[in-house]
Amino acid sequence: MKNFALIGAAGFIAPRHMKAIKETGNQLLAAYDKFDSVGVMDSYFPKADFFTEFERFDRYVEKLKRSENKIDIVSVCSPNYLHDAHIRFGLRLGADIICEKPLVLNPWNIDGLKLVEEESGAKIYNILQLRLHPAIIALKKKIDQGPKDKVYDLDLTYISSRGNWYYSSWKGDESKSGGIATNIGIHFFDMLVWVFGKVKSNIVHIKTHDRVAGLLELERGSVRWFLSINENTLPEFIQKKAISIYRSITLEGEEIEFSDGFVDLHTESYRQILNGNGFGLEESRNSIEIVHDIRQQNEVGLRGDYHPFAGLPLAEHPFGKSLGEEK
Repeated sequence: MKNFALIGAAGFIAPRHMKAIKETGNQLLAAYDKFDSVGVMDSYFPKADFFTEFERFDRYVEKLKRSENKIDIVSVCSPNYLHDAHIRFGLRLGADIICEKPLVLNPWNIDGLKLVEEESGAKIYNILQLRLHPAIIALKKKIDQGPKDKVYDLDLTYISSRGNWYYSSWKGDESKSGGIATNIGIHFFDMLVWVFGKVKSNIVHIKTHDRVAGLLELERGSVRWFLSINENTLPEFIQKKAISIYRSITLEGEEIEFSDGFVDLHTESYRQILNGNGFGLEESRNSIEIVHDIRQQNEVGLRGDYHPFAGLPLAEHPFGKSLGEEK
């Protein structure tokens, strides 16, 4: 049984980590978040100590370090821009790290973490759950066994509706979240490179406060992609079902269904990590480079080969900002 600490206990993704810790037969000893809306802990680890001040959390886990109940693994579920610091904290504690995606916001952060990882002797693992999805594993097998010189044509669409709260939170601040491509798209870009190979070119067609779209040319795939948090970009048949999320991969006109089990792969990720098969720093690098490149680019507009949804009418910022003023 491993002893866990969790940073970011009040976040959206934290319950999946709590569930994974419990379902893999381990225990959560301590959790931290500056917000105290963490009643979900009662469903998993009601006896875990909880802190809203990082200094007290630090003191407590440091004390555990010198006891028989030292922390073995720190799970990091904090806002994206804090991952780097919280990973370093866990490594200095002598613990392995399981971090939510994106691991970090910038490629050079990976190099810095690699040095600390080597110094500490502990390991950093990233949650890249799409690599464990049966439909994606089957897709990779199909591509690997196909003609080596074939470049596949595909569309990737991910729309996950968000309300106006999004823009008031850290997620709406690109300097903290990395923007839409990073915040909701990072695991898709990781999956694409894992299946279709290295990046040859990365073009951004549309980039606004609520959507981003582009063309990603990979060794074995030409990917027109579209990511959005605007419910009005959902296909009509999805809107009629009153569903707020739409995920679609179309490979040469054939739909690949991978919605089932999408949110249940954290426990399997934990199992793989605990068995020594987790995804480390270098596995995270390609997707971090892709989203960083997207963030730095100016959009080229509707030119060339673009995703069909890229031409949908643009929307005004809910707080009245013009389309060029988002940060």
